[in-house]
Amino acid sequence: MNDANPHLDICLAGPDDAAVLVAMLRDFADFERLPNASTEETLRAELGAENGVLQALIVRIDGQPAGFATFFQTYSTFVARRGLYLEDIFVLEAYRNRGVATGLLRHLARIAVDRKIGRVEFTVLLWNNIAIEFFEGLGATPNSAWTTYRLSGEWLEKLAQP
Repeated sequence: MNDANPHLDICLAGPDDAAVLVAMLRDFADFERLPNASTEETLRAELGAENGVLQALIVRIDGQPAGFATFFQTYSTFVARRGLYLEDIFVLEAYRNRGVATGLLRHLARIAVDRKIGRVEFTVLLWNNIAIEFFEGLGATPNSAWTTYRLSGEWLEKLAQP
């Protein structure tokens, strides 16, 4: 249970949670207007792998899935400590404005503190003003000194050539 909101049941996801997680990921991808290649099989394998990278929190209200957060460990050479990267956080529409996202982030913050993590980082789509206001309201600050770049697909393949 979450001590700040006792109606929230937040737990670390395991392989048996893959179906619930992939269903919510589909809704999240639709919301963000992004493609989604996750399947129940890929999530089950990653969440059950001994050396798996992905971790996820699932929140339930009255036994029903209400949202999730996915994250993985990073390392900062400048901070000289491990970090957590919040890949995704999403609350199903029916459960919004009920403390679900805050509960997920509080739980993730406790994980970070317990693991002696130096920071939690994440990105927010520039058009998602609701998320920006939410995160800033919790004390998160934008890092405008950095721009995110990505190599993928054809360009990644091309660069990998000898």
